[in-house]
Amino acid sequence: MDTKALRQKILDLAIHGKLVPQDPNDEPASVLLERIKAEKERLIKEGKIKRSKKSAKSSDTPHYPYLLPNGWEWCNLEDIVSFGGGKTPSMDNKEYWDNGNHLWVTSKDMKYSYITNSLMKITDKALEVMTIYEKGTLLVVTRSGILRHTLPLSILEKPATVNQDLKTISPHIQELSEYLYVVIKANEHFILKEYHKDGTTVDSIDFDKFRCLPIPLAPIAEQKRIIVETKRWFALIDQVEQGKVDLQTTIKQAKSKILGLAIHGKLVPQDLNDEPAIELLKRINPDFTPCDNGHYPVGWIETILG
Repeated sequence: MDTKALRQKILDLAIHGKLVPQDPNDEPASVLLERIKAEKERLIKEGKIKRSKKSAKSSDTPHYPYLLPNGWEWCNLEDIVSFGGGKTPSMDNKEYWDNGNHLWVTSKDMKYSYITNSLMKITDKALEVMTIYEKGTLLVVTRSGILRHTLPLSILEKPATVNQDLKTISPHIQELSEYLYVVIKANEHFILKEYHKDGTTVDSIDFDKFRCLPIPLAPIAEQKRIIVETKRWFALIDQVEQGKVDLQTTIKQAKSKILGLAIHGKLVPQDLNDEPAIELLKRINPDFTPCDNGHYPVGWIETILG
């Protein structure tokens, strides 16, 4: 079973509105978009985010790839989130690193869907020169040698800072985090192919294009059902993958056991009428020097390959 393809199929069904049934009583995504817009204006007014300039990649008449179910709406990623980034505090300044207890996330930490820890941590002093991102922020690696094969994406489970190889995606309404994770992962192959930045020494994502990623926005109630169903399917796939690993381990152990039995004369019964191995050795090399037979069966003999 190709579990990787199965995961992709689940994600594709999710973003096309085919993974869970629609409920006509759900608040439509158009209302959700108005709430997001109002929340964005509030955050700007309070100085928590800046009003972003419309990306040069945006179009007044966007063309979206497929029709959505009733109650869904298309939008661009930049319409519903704010973006950020990070840096590396000076490694020469011990005050930034010694006994640090604040998460500083790098691409090396981006191995899991949810970030709860980091390999390196920074101090309170380092926080003075860093931006700290809240729980629910999505992190994406936009510069790394692995970007030809996969797009590392995670959600913060704890507040954290990040280094310069990561971009942060902060939904204006935090409830959107897990759904946006599903949408971005569903578009992973598209992003790696279409948004890859050429002409750079390190593989990177063209972030101006990425910020305009088309988002099929489901009603918030349906988003929650999609997340539950996606997690349920992925948990089943995890079990299948673990079963495959266990089976491969068992097969490897069985092969080793069979070979061990074979070379110790325990795989098939001996026949006393068989010509003894010492006679075979005499024919192969009349000048051989017999060795101790060790623990091998009668008729066998231990010798040196040379």
